[in-house]
Amino acid sequence: MRLETLAIHAGREPDAVTGAVAPSIVQSTTFERDASGANREFSYSRNANPNRDSLERALAELEGGAAAAAFASGSAATMSLLQTLSPGDHVLLPADRYHGTLAIARELMARWGLEHTVVPMTDAALVAASIRETTRLVWVETPSNPLLSISDIAAIATAAHAAGARLVVDNTFCTAAVQRPLEHGADLVLYATTKYIGGHSDVLGGAIVAREEDDLWSRLRSVQALGGAVPSPFECWLTLRSLATLPLRMRAHSDSALAIAQWLEAHAAVAAVHYPGLPSHPGHDVARRQMRGFSGMLSFQHAGGEAAALAAVGRARLMRRATSLGGVESLIEHRASSEGPHSATPRDLIRLSVGLEHPDDLIADLAQALAG
Repeated sequence: MRLETLAIHAGREPDAVTGAVAPSIVQSTTFERDASGANREFSYSRNANPNRDSLERALAELEGGAAAAAFASGSAATMSLLQTLSPGDHVLLPADRYHGTLAIARELMARWGLEHTVVPMTDAALVAASIRETTRLVWVETPSNPLLSISDIAAIATAAHAAGARLVVDNTFCTAAVQRPLEHGADLVLYATTKYIGGHSDVLGGAIVAREEDDLWSRLRSVQALGGAVPSPFECWLTLRSLATLPLRMRAHSDSALAIAQWLEAHAAVAAVHYPGLPSHPGHDVARRQMRGFSGMLSFQHAGGEAAALAAVGRARLMRRATSLGGVESLIEHRASSEGPHSATPRDLIRLSVGLEHPDDLIADLAQALAG
């Protein structure tokens, strides 16, 4: 079954009682046992809920995985996965990645006794050389945030598996409509479903999809249920509703982002454009091999430096000056300012989340913003 069809039908069946085609929202926190006192399919919503069950089944089907677990945010998904590990275990993290991932490892999990090393994931040989005997997870984010660097999923999966480690890929920038990490050897795929999967800037969530239901997956399910960082029934319902249009939205995001990246590359005020769809991008060949389209995220560096970049962002009229990404509206931000005083992001870098407006209108907005 093709992805466009799966996106509409996965996790959805007509209601067995009413025949309703659209799923209902089951707000109940508790569920009645049968006359013998045994639990039915659901007992308590922290452990499982019909809406969360539908969303998890849909996400697993779209990704081609064995199972999925939904969380209250992408950060909750990251935290829960790291909590499946033990003190003394080691995680390999990418040098360029969502800054919150490193913050969780450094500021929270280090006190747990979890060790981590940061390496550039664009160099598969260096990744292989950096894996220790105690490495349990190799963490890839491709394309990365905010430099849009590309990691070779298959090569890194081979290196991780040779050392007995698992590979997790943060696929938030792509979704299964653009990139399918499990098909390239990944063991786990992580999402901030807040972004492209939710797609409308109105629902917070996270998810992890697994290739197989192994011992790590059992531990993750236990962390999900005991820790309770789960989305509400309404959030699950909203996210499932958004999945139906995901393939079409991602195609439009990708097409517009490529047009804008090409325009920016030719602009005199732009020193560099970071977008894997451009042949000039150092990861372009790998991206073509493992992606279908190149997503709607791009960043560029202003030739005039930090002050000029800040001024250009301030002059945006159509693009919203806001953090986050993946919504129908385009967002623009000076990324280093958003990340805070310890940011390693170049100070002249502007990040764009290209929405579903007409690309000509977005280019016109960038033209006036860069004109000064």
